[in-house]
Amino acid sequence: MIRLEADQAVEELARRLGGKGGRVFVPCGAGEPVALYEAFARQSELAKGLTFVGALLPGCNRRDWAALHPDARSEGTFVSANWRTSFEAGTFAFRPLTYYQTYGWLANTPLDAAFFHVSSPDENDRCSFGVAADLSRAVVGRDVLKVALVNRQMPYTRGAGCPQEAFDIVVEVDEPLVEYDCGALDPAFDKIAATIAELTPDGASVQFGLGKAGVAALAALQGKRGLKIHSGMVTDPLLPVLDAGAVDEVVTGLALGTRPLFDRCAEDARIRFEPASFTHDIRTLAGIRRLVAVNSALEVDLFGQANAEFIDGRQVSGVGGLTDFLRGARLSDGGVPIVALNATAKGGQISRIVPRLPPNAVSVPRADIGVVVTEHGHADLRSLDLDGRAQALIAIAAPEHRDGLANAWDEMRRAM
Repeated sequence: MIRLEADQAVEELARRLGGKGGRVFVPCGAGEPVALYEAFARQSELAKGLTFVGALLPGCNRRDWAALHPDARSEGTFVSANWRTSFEAGTFAFRPLTYYQTYGWLANTPLDAAFFHVSSPDENDRCSFGVAADLSRAVVGRDVLKVALVNRQMPYTRGAGCPQEAFDIVVEVDEPLVEYDCGALDPAFDKIAATIAELTPDGASVQFGLGKAGVAALAALQGKRGLKIHSGMVTDPLLPVLDAGAVDEVVTGLALGTRPLFDRCAEDARIRFEPASFTHDIRTLAGIRRLVAVNSALEVDLFGQANAEFIDGRQVSGVGGLTDFLRGARLSDGGVPIVALNATAKGGQISRIVPRLPPNAVSVPRADIGVVVTEHGHADLRSLDLDGRAQALIAIAAPEHRDGLANAWDEMRRAM
């Protein structure tokens, strides 16, 4: 193990790779190694021929690693406006994988090097993966060149970590982590949160994904008791829920938020971090009683199919843990798989309950959908036939769009 400055570390990486390029793992969320990105930006020729591999998250990670050099590339499982240009140019390769599948991909895809973002070591010289423990464990045991940012501002959390001696190059920094603002809720989500609260019994385990549905799910937990959270990620709205005493245990892989959340993750003994191979494994999820999984979608059609990735035919995100958790909650004893969304967009002009999704916009097939929630109520599709599903979904669409949806369903039904 050698200790270097960030600029020296990327120089050493290029030297050890022989100037021939290579594939480099990059962690996501608050674990994005910004100091190393900035070192490459200052010495862009060192990024020539490199492919940066990971699962950078829309709305949180905003750097386009493929844009560091004309001959750099990147691969990931989400598309974002921040690297849309590289996606369109073909220098960002999108892989349509669930988050559990992403872990397996990173454990097996060819790699030459890997970046890690860890806490300062403890008295046993062991570093924590901090608030970004979801994917690094897939790579840390592999025989690749390992470069670690040891950051004084990365909290030492309970759960996944590794000895400092596991790294070949250590770069010590004292820099803020990447933060994430989940934003304020639309007033419509007050009603959505109330419905989620009705569907979440005391003693349940709760999961929530990226997007407003996740924020609504957390808002719904206040006033509950004896809850557990088992989720791929947690966000700032977790803090008042912890303070209210609603939650007894939190198991997660990522904390996406601001400094108060990061600090709480280190201080609160209820919070434990685990890799995505555990948090998103359907075998883990199926064994959790009363798992209430709450995730967002952009559209749901009258067949019960959900779109979480496309707007006007353009790829804007990825499936993430959506189907992992919907399938897991479906198998859970007393579980409730929920997709939540506003009934309309663009000030009510566009219905987000639609007649039929185009084939390339189906993120969740109809067999995996359980309960759909809008501000107009919920539709439990699990026991309904084809026509019953359509009628239940029309009933939770915005009133001004229901007649049009009913007419569209009649026309589609006659053509079947």
